[in-house]
Amino acid sequence: MQARNTIQKPKGKLGILIVGFNGAVATTFLSGVMAVRTGLARPIGSLTQMGTIRIGKRTAHETPMIKDFVELAGLDDFVFGGWDIRNENCYESAVEAGVLHSGHLDKIKKELQVLRPMKAVFDQFYVKRLKGTHVKKGKTKFDLMEQLREDIRSFKVNQKVDRCVLIWCGSTEIFIDRNGVHKSIKKFEEGMKNNHVHISPSMLYAYAALMEGVPFANGAPNLTVDMAAMMELARKKGVPIAGKDFKTGQTLLKTVIAPMLKARSLGLSGWFSSNILGNRDGEVLDDPGSFKTKEESKLSVLEGILQSDLYPELYKNYYHKVRINYYPPRGDNKESWDNIDIFGWLGYPMQIKINFLCRDSILAAPIVLDLVLFLDLAQRAGMKGIQEWLSFYFKSPMCAPELYPEHDLFIQLMKLKNTLRYLKGEDMITHLGLEYYD
Repeated sequence: MQARNTIQKPKGKLGILIVGFNGAVATTFLSGVMAVRTGLARPIGSLTQMGTIRIGKRTAHETPMIKDFVELAGLDDFVFGGWDIRNENCYESAVEAGVLHSGHLDKIKKELQVLRPMKAVFDQFYVKRLKGTHVKKGKTKFDLMEQLREDIRSFKVNQKVDRCVLIWCGSTEIFIDRNGVHKSIKKFEEGMKNNHVHISPSMLYAYAALMEGVPFANGAPNLTVDMAAMMELARKKGVPIAGKDFKTGQTLLKTVIAPMLKARSLGLSGWFSSNILGNRDGEVLDDPGSFKTKEESKLSVLEGILQSDLYPELYKNYYHKVRINYYPPRGDNKESWDNIDIFGWLGYPMQIKINFLCRDSILAAPIVLDLVLFLDLAQRAGMKGIQEWLSFYFKSPMCAPELYPEHDLFIQLMKLKNTLRYLKGEDMITHLGLEYYD
């Protein structure tokens, strides 16, 4: 089978631009890459670094590492940059985040200390619980967007990078519903020039990235790149986009447990989810406006998987509640509880209870790494617009407007790996298996 198209080699340096450069997720990612590059630790949790992919029939026993199968950029080729509302260097921010211990951070201290963010585009109206001191000024949102474009151009020149990927690791903005200003490039540009209230800072970053031909991924549940104007611009500029909301803790488990219930035709009466976390993300989500944005993302998963319209007897009237509580002593070590009331044969009730003590940024950092590498691959392969094959990494996966998103983790993984096979001209894996018994 011939390869779908020519994939350009990953020559030169890859610039990784991060919004929320001094946040817990970003500093954990940056520190982690540096630790891996110097041999201090392993990139556990990263599909691109640790995962394999089966090629051909099972009898062939051919399962190369993904990083050996497709032309991914090397970690030594990464150059880091980004924006934040605070001006500390990355070492100071990583220490303050409290995710990684000194045994790792002190050995890469010099590398982290030289990394400082550019001034951010920030407006407290969209993130009530934060205050920005390291921020840009401009008369209009269009002016601010143009400043971001200049930042990207300057970064590429000054750091001598050949190409970039931009990823949003910033805080959750208040809930914004799609409306007229998001419907086209023309309306969006007019909105920026008129300081439209429904154009948030994250949208300005996305627009600037796409205008500069830079792939963009949204790691938060904000309305950012998942709108008609951005999709139109991404296609026009030939740029890959992906999002939204990194799938890390509790929702990751939901995309595993819910498919099991559906696969076994077990009914669901109710699913109560509670979380405590004490990092900056938890503080931001303590605001009702930002929480609503997160809630919409987390609630969509079950309905997408269970398809109550197709299985009304099992899932039509289940109760689903999500709570997130800010608890400073816990820091980045998030804890979630799930109480799941199910019913089985003849309607008899049963329960599932899950207590997940996880580390939010430890789970998010390898997602950032994989998205950076896969979006760069997509760009070099000539793929543009929505990258649905990257749904594996998101709570609210983007898809074409006429489709419904796929939330099942294992279907998402199959889609991702089949896309890699497709790009390399290998046969799709269907797992039918009948050929072994003819």
